[in-house]
Amino acid sequence: MSWNIFSRLTSPKKAPPVISKEEEKEFEREVHKIEVLDEATKKLYKDMKHCIEAMGALSKTQCRIGQNLAASPVLNTEESLKSLEQINKSISQIESRTQELNANSVRMMIEPMKKFSTIFPSLYIALKKREQCLQEYSRCQGKLEKYQDRERTGPNLAKLESCKKNLEAAKEEYDRQHKELMEAMPSFFEGRVEYFQPCFEALIKSQVTYYTECFKIYVDLAVQLEDKDTLQSDEDFEMDLHRRLCEIRALSIVVDD
Repeated sequence: MSWNIFSRLTSPKKAPPVISKEEEKEFEREVHKIEVLDEATKKLYKDMKHCIEAMGALSKTQCRIGQNLAASPVLNTEESLKSLEQINKSISQIESRTQELNANSVRMMIEPMKKFSTIFPSLYIALKKREQCLQEYSRCQGKLEKYQDRERTGPNLAKLESCKKNLEAAKEEYDRQHKELMEAMPSFFEGRVEYFQPCFEALIKSQVTYYTECFKIYVDLAVQLEDKDTLQSDEDFEMDLHRRLCEIRALSIVVDD
């Protein structure tokens, strides 16, 4: 199990164990589940951020390509410019839908994950406090055993009685901390499903709406371009492109490699 996040306290002399191995293993299993959940939440948050950034960058790049083509001599015939105008209009509509999707993604996933992640630091503080209580419990147990082995003199008996009280108080505090965590950690872990399920459902619905609307925009664009006989099969497109490139290469101003 990974315990480095708690920075376990150590002493020069190893204290005797005060809890069973079964209890410690059960506790560490719950801690491990929390650690895995924390790491998974961080990765999901990072991936969602990258997805939103990539969607926005792609949309802006498409808009710039259309603008650059309109301002360049690559397409300067009246018919080509009209087709390009229709394409740019469709790209602009898709950019608007993309911005809406990204805003929904932030609201439905990014913000809920940020709020969910704020719980982990408090939980780790509670875990470390429980660890400190366990160390104090163990220290008191060791001190009691030391005085139990000493001569039964008045001062030693007084110290022995004091050690018993300290041990009882340390045990009560440890038991309280341990019980609270063993109730809180499983509840927190199981609560992740109920918390994130609506987020995922809302995100999926938003994506379905986005891609459905984009499909409709492209279908409408294809119909408009098809009326001008600009659509070709992949094979015809490749053949036509190759023919035109050969004609350009045949010009006297073009030097063969």
